[in-house]
Amino acid sequence: MIRNISVGIDIGSQTTRVVVGEFIKGERNPKVIGVGETETKGIRHGYVVNAYEASNSLKKALGIAEKTSQIKIRKAFVSIGCITLRSELSSGSSIVSKADGEITNLDINNALEDSENNLSLNNRKAIQVLPMSFKLDGKEIVGRPEGMRGAKLEAKTLFITCSNQHLDDLLAVVIEAGVEPIDVIAGSIAGSYIALSERQKIVGCALVNIGSETVSLSVFENGVLASLYTFSIGSVNITNDIALGLKIPLEEAEGLKLGNVDETYSKKKLDEIIEARLSDIFESIENHLKKIKRNELLPAGIVFIGGGANIWGLEELSKSTLKLPSKIGGTEMFGNAKTKLRDPSWFTALGLLVSEKNANAYNEGSFSNFFRDLKNSIKSSIKQLMP
Repeated sequence: MIRNISVGIDIGSQTTRVVVGEFIKGERNPKVIGVGETETKGIRHGYVVNAYEASNSLKKALGIAEKTSQIKIRKAFVSIGCITLRSELSSGSSIVSKADGEITNLDINNALEDSENNLSLNNRKAIQVLPMSFKLDGKEIVGRPEGMRGAKLEAKTLFITCSNQHLDDLLAVVIEAGVEPIDVIAGSIAGSYIALSERQKIVGCALVNIGSETVSLSVFENGVLASLYTFSIGSVNITNDIALGLKIPLEEAEGLKLGNVDETYSKKKLDEIIEARLSDIFESIENHLKKIKRNELLPAGIVFIGGGANIWGLEELSKSTLKLPSKIGGTEMFGNAKTKLRDPSWFTALGLLVSEKNANAYNEGSFSNFFRDLKNSIKSSIKQLMP
């Protein structure tokens, strides 16, 4: 019997995680049958600085996941979350091709392709294509354009982009570890499949993924992604501040950051250190929300995921600073079962498992272009990066 297996790889700056899931007929969510987790080496701010070390970290995580799942991992969905990751808006149009004016997928793809052609990428690559809205003969379309009739189709499109170099280096690491990437997905998009409900995405909310060295902000409205931006700050900055402020080892500082109480140190001083750095993070978030005119205007508020979501006092400080409902992301994926995968640091890897069924149908055309010259670029990347 052929098993329906899905694998997610999340290579963070601090931790590499691999999750193996199996889709069982009649079940809504995949059953997690294997996980692998190792310390990441060779990654800074989400991008590769030492491919050899990064690939070895991934190989270790893959080995653990293969042992626990009894599955040989050959293909996987891969997340990306480097500091160059962000969204960009563009518009394009196409003349309806059929003589009777009926809109087909060809017309939609042509409009999306024109949107990409009108985008100034400048050494960047579009990794996901998300149609925001369509107009037909100048009038806004409510719903899907297929099957409607007209002469000119216009598309407003959101592209998720990142540095060519960062993307190629990440893929080179994955391929060097013996895994073929099926798709590359923004980490916060993958996490949204686990942490956000459809209702939250419709009324308006922000998903904040606090990683070790980056923070990504994804804003959703009307059921679609409206904006994505990545900041070069993360939870490791808080650990470093605590270590310096209290003159203690990093390992001890990490525990205090996560709320492991130690009466040896002044709670007031600890709170001040944590709040000061969190305020920097919230200021960056607030400035971006102002830029897109969404500050204090997201009814479903802020949802936090990532390893930094476990920082002590995060929710309350967020509520008072951003003036929005705030909570740590949770999941119903496991029912009542107790598992470490409930920790929001695993949500990106878990979201990759279900990414295929959640992916927008229009991504397919973009990714066919994206992977067209992938083999040659990856081969050259591996030669340049490996010692």
